[in-house]
Amino acid sequence: MTTTDPTEAPPRRTYSYLGPAGTFTEAALAQVPEARKQQWRSVRNVGEALADVVEGRSDAAMIAIENSVDGGVSTAQDALATMPGLRIVGEYLVPVDFVLVARPGTRLEDVSLIAAHPVAYAQCLQWLTRTLPAHAHIPASSNVSSAMGLLDGTSDADAAISPPGILEHHDLTLLARNLGDNPNAVTRFVLVARTVAPPAPTGADKTSLIAELPDDHPGALLEMLEQFATRGINLSLLASRPIGDALGRYRFVIDADGHIEDERMADALLGLRRFSPKVVFLGSYPRADRAIVRYPERYSDDVFVEARDWLRGLLSGEPEL
Repeated sequence: MTTTDPTEAPPRRTYSYLGPAGTFTEAALAQVPEARKQQWRSVRNVGEALADVVEGRSDAAMIAIENSVDGGVSTAQDALATMPGLRIVGEYLVPVDFVLVARPGTRLEDVSLIAAHPVAYAQCLQWLTRTLPAHAHIPASSNVSSAMGLLDGTSDADAAISPPGILEHHDLTLLARNLGDNPNAVTRFVLVARTVAPPAPTGADKTSLIAELPDDHPGALLEMLEQFATRGINLSLLASRPIGDALGRYRFVIDADGHIEDERMADALLGLRRFSPKVVFLGSYPRADRAIVRYPERYSDDVFVEARDWLRGLLSGEPEL
């Protein structure tokens, strides 16, 4: 008989994230209380992060799913649509801001060539135009690699646009903060684990799913949306992605306010399942902003329960009161 030593520490959990250290994804993972002091596994892309979860190398993966400026992250949405056995268990928001960094000894007036990921460069263009109007841009493969090229000598740039977290890990000189042109820019991240039962509803929840239209006919999208509208459910995200098997065939990525245990949400998902040839339930989980979901009283759980009881009474021949 094997006994467990009560003083033995539980095994460490592993979390995959888009690395290397200093990325916005690492900043999102740092918000997860249960991930602290656990093993963090740096990976190179979203597919690798999710494969880690599916194949058991990691317990969960943090991935970016949506940006307030650039919209949905298509690679993440497509991966979640096509990789079975995954479930979103939480969401986290990270403000998107950038710093200008350089090798030690560099001054801002010395900078004429800047390395930056194209998306980061576009989000800082107004600041760059005002501050360094004569600069030139070298595209980088990621927000962190733009800075790493300065240190390992692979980049000819004088400076790099990077996330603020880069300064916690590398010896770089800070030339400027708050480069982003949109002070309200934020990226939404989701923590993805293997399929598990959804956590209990909190009243401030979100349900994510992916659905396909049955065929291409006038009003097909409206019919899908009516599954939610007629039950008083607000959609905070609706994005289309090509299925890839033919032109004009799309799947829809949906975030709906509420939890699968809410009567109105459960009823909507049943209607969607009857309508759509393929529905992928990605999870019900607490909203990052913890905003309580509001809805008209006519869509309360009690109304749905009473309607079912009324129908059950009709079928059983009970006299109506």
